[in-house]
Amino acid sequence: MQLPLMDIAEKLQAKKCFIATAESCTGGWIAQEITAIPGSSAWFDCGFVTYSNASKQRALGVSKDTLEQYGAVSAEVVAEMAEGALNNSGAHLSVATSGIAGPDGGSKEKPVGTVWFAWAEQGKPVRAKKYCFEGDRESVRKQAVSVALEGILQNLSD
Repeated sequence: MQLPLMDIAEKLQAKKCFIATAESCTGGWIAQEITAIPGSSAWFDCGFVTYSNASKQRALGVSKDTLEQYGAVSAEVVAEMAEGALNNSGAHLSVATSGIAGPDGGSKEKPVGTVWFAWAEQGKPVRAKKYCFEGDRESVRKQAVSVALEGILQNLSD
């Protein structure tokens, strides 16, 4: 998987910014890719792996009402996850993921492969986007990591 990690590292260091992750379906894979880079402690603050709804509420402050109304795989929940990562860290930017990696758990409205992303930056509105990926569980998760990192780079380039 070709990831834009060195570009992200350079831009974050140039801006003297830190990033945090809030991950559900990617299970810490984004943070793992980031921390595989030597020197990432200069720009990576922390990662939250909040797989259950209770952990999303506890660690990131996601509203129980939001979870009940929209479900964990939604724009509203990932936006709250991304904001929660900023509020509970020393980061300037964050990325959040929540999705259905499969092989089961999907529905007609949210089929397997559906992943919501949110990118947050202090002082800017949260940006959320949905993708529908093809493939098995590992493939869906791998594609989600790639999209999350590309989104970080896009945020840093805006």
